[in-house]
This record gives sequence, C-alpha cells and structure tokens, in this order.
Amino acid sequence: MVNKVLRQRFNELEAQAKTVEASRKIYHFEGSNDAEYVDNYLLLNWKVKVKNLLSKVCGEKSQHFQQFEKEEEGGGFITNYGIFKSLKAIFLAAKEDFEGGYLSSMKTLVQAEVFDSELEQAKELLSNGYSTPAAVITGVVLETALRELCDKEGISHGKLDKMNADLAKASVYNKLVQKQITAWADIRNSAAHGKPNEFTEQDVTNMIRDVNQFLANYLIS
Repeated sequence: MVNKVLRQRFNELEAQAKTVEASRKIYHFEGSNDAEYVDNYLLLNWKVKVKNLLSKVCGEKSQHFQQFEKEEEGGGFITNYGIFKSLKAIFLAAKEDFEGGYLSSMKTLVQAEVFDSELEQAKELLSNGYSTPAAVITGVVLETALRELCDKEGISHGKLDKMNADLAKASVYNKLVQKQITAWADIRNSAAHGKPNEFTEQDVTNMIRDVNQFLANYLIS
C-alpha cells in the first residue's frame, strides 16, 4: 500500500513538473542575453511537494534531499528556470532509484507498515482472549526488527539473544533495553512452547505496547 501510494505521488509530481516546464517564457533584456523563467508560484508549489516526498522516501540525510536543498538556493545569475532544471534532474533520479528499489528509507517505510499490520493482528487476537498467539506474533515482529537493525549496523544475523547482545555491544541501545528485549523474548518463547502459565494477559499487553515503542525509537524513526 505504501509503495503504491508513493509511486502514484512520484507520477503526479512528474506530471506537475511538465506543467511548470510549460510555463517557461523567454525575456529579452537590452544589452544582455535572453533569459528563461517559469511561473514562480507553480515552481514553488512543485518544490514544496517534491521536498516533502524526498524527505519521506529518501530521508533528509540522503544525497537526493541534500542536493535538492543545495540546488534550491540557486546563486549567481541563474534564473528560476535554471534552478527548476536542476531540481527536476534530482527528482527524476530519486524516482528512478525508488522504482528500482534502491532507497533504504523506502524499505523502512514498507517494513513499518508490515510491523504495524502484524501488531494490530496481535492486539486483535489478545482482545479476543488469544494471548498465546498474540505473544508469538509480537515475538516474530521483535526478531525481524532486530534483524533489520543488524543489517543497518553490519552485524551478522543469529539467534535473538545473540543479535540482542551484539546490538547492545555496538551501542545501538543500552543494557537496560537489552534486558527488556530478553524479557520479551522469554514471553515469546513460553508462548511458542505452549506454556501460557508462565505469563499473563497483561504481560502480553505490555509487550505489544513496548515492542511498538521500541520500533518507533530504533527502527522507524
């Protein structure tokens, strides 16, 4: 769903870029070269939308976003049409990278939607009295999140406990968070081995809530 919406937005803004281009006019100045300009309001409208899209899809620390900001400033004797051509080139590069699946932020957005869907499923199961499968699903989300963090940090995958220890050792999070993850893993393991007497419904409620917060703090933010 996220992928589809963003793809549509890229296409909409590519079409809007053609509208900006179509507003181009040549102005003649006595004693100097002709200059080309586009409608400034159309350009501003397009720039704001593209910048917002790039921040979501590429991230503000990305080469795409930073280069867009740099070119946006212009400078010298460049006209707004010259600025537009540079911005459009960056936008099209981002669109190509997006469509090719080369944007890590896009992967994070899609993964965030998957996590959200799975945690909603866990909540629904819990609300209907199925705390054991709810704990198992939340545990799967947690383990997948740890794998994602390991990928970001260049840490090899392994069992949950090992990834947890390696991530703490790499200072991705502190020892307190490591201990909390171990506690969540214990609940997941008890549920997976059919031992519902080792945890309570409230434990699972807290686990779902806290894993969701963990994702927001360390993976999706």
